[in-house]
Amino acid sequence: MRAAEQAAIDRGTPVDKLMERAGAAVAEAAWRFAGHCSTLILCGPGNNGGDGYVAARLLGARGCPVTVAASDDPRTEIACAARAAWHGPVLPLEQATPQSLLIDCLYGTGLKRGLANDEAAALASLAGRADWRMAVDLPSGVATDDGALLSSMPRYDLTVALGALKPAHLLQPAAGLCGRLVLADIGLGPIASDLHEVPRPRLSPPSADDHKYRRGLVAIVGGAMPGAAMLAAGAAQRLAGYVMLSGASARGALSLVHRDAIGDPRIGALLIGPGLGRDEAASDRLEAALRSGHRLVIDADALTILGKPERLRAQAEMPILTPHEGEFATLFGPLPGSKVDRARAAAVRANAVIVLKGADSVVAHPDGRAAIVAQAPGWLASAGTGDVLAGIIAGLVTRRDPFEAASAGLWLHGEAARRAGPALIADDLIVHLPAAIGACL
Repeated sequence: MRAAEQAAIDRGTPVDKLMERAGAAVAEAAWRFAGHCSTLILCGPGNNGGDGYVAARLLGARGCPVTVAASDDPRTEIACAARAAWHGPVLPLEQATPQSLLIDCLYGTGLKRGLANDEAAALASLAGRADWRMAVDLPSGVATDDGALLSSMPRYDLTVALGALKPAHLLQPAAGLCGRLVLADIGLGPIASDLHEVPRPRLSPPSADDHKYRRGLVAIVGGAMPGAAMLAAGAAQRLAGYVMLSGASARGALSLVHRDAIGDPRIGALLIGPGLGRDEAASDRLEAALRSGHRLVIDADALTILGKPERLRAQAEMPILTPHEGEFATLFGPLPGSKVDRARAAAVRANAVIVLKGADSVVAHPDGRAAIVAQAPGWLASAGTGDVLAGIIAGLVTRRDPFEAASAGLWLHGEAARRAGPALIADDLIVHLPAAIGACL
């Protein structure tokens, strides 16, 4: 963001023009969100506070009753100018009284420390007694790049992101406090970054000359818990042309002879892990999968018994690993930095695409690309939903780049969950997956 803002200034955009655009976006969002209501705008000493002074002036011009309170005097030239252009009073923060709408412009991008105790107490009190709470760029007290909470914070109804989303808008725990996200264009143009939000994928329906093998053959290696492999197979069937299940079937019998099944040269992706188990038979199946030469999706038990991730570097096809935090810690140990940093480091170490799962799932490629999925529905915290995700990714990767397949799989998984609604179980995701796919055609 800093580089993008400087590039805009270098192209001739005055810095005060950027602040005017930001304040106008805040005022417009507040007007659309809350309408004509009593509004309290809390301004800090930096440019985030300057945005608040601009918004106060513009909302006041629309007839809104606006009160401004400041934690300190402005410390930048453009913030001073914005305050001077606001002709209403500015109260000390401790003298502010609650209003229907609270707009938090205390601190935005780049905060390195928590709020002072008196600031945090005032913000909590005023937010707690407001009908609606709105944050500008980021809620005050959030670490921009990793989503950590530097202070005790209220929960917001709306956050207006200026110019682009920041990692904290999507990474937990900060993401859970942002409420609805609105992205405001302040005229910076395209912002170069190797970190993105996972987008809605573009999928193509089968063409007239497609057949089941051309659409992709997925082999799924089952084991001790056949139900998990069956869930993964059901999801993969919605995206691939042919799915083979190797190992124990739902009735406990052998559905296919394992070594013969995974030796089929037509296999486009081999998924191993859901329901695999952790016994000697599971280890043998994993070793056979690693020797198969196929593109691998490694999940669940297979991650636990894999051992050193560096052994994957010898794979001819780049594998995809789909650990949750516990499996990730077992496989990679403690790694420093944000969730994005850790996923990127793991991707390099294993020379694999990493899908680090959670409410804020991150996908990372060894070349540095990374993406964060929009907050997933909490109902996904249910047994078997990870097996469905692995099956979706396996169905996609037969015909796609591994990073693109993993990203698309995360989006489809979340969309199927949203369509399934509250109290979903894993089977419901498979039922709603065709509609999620249809939304991408």
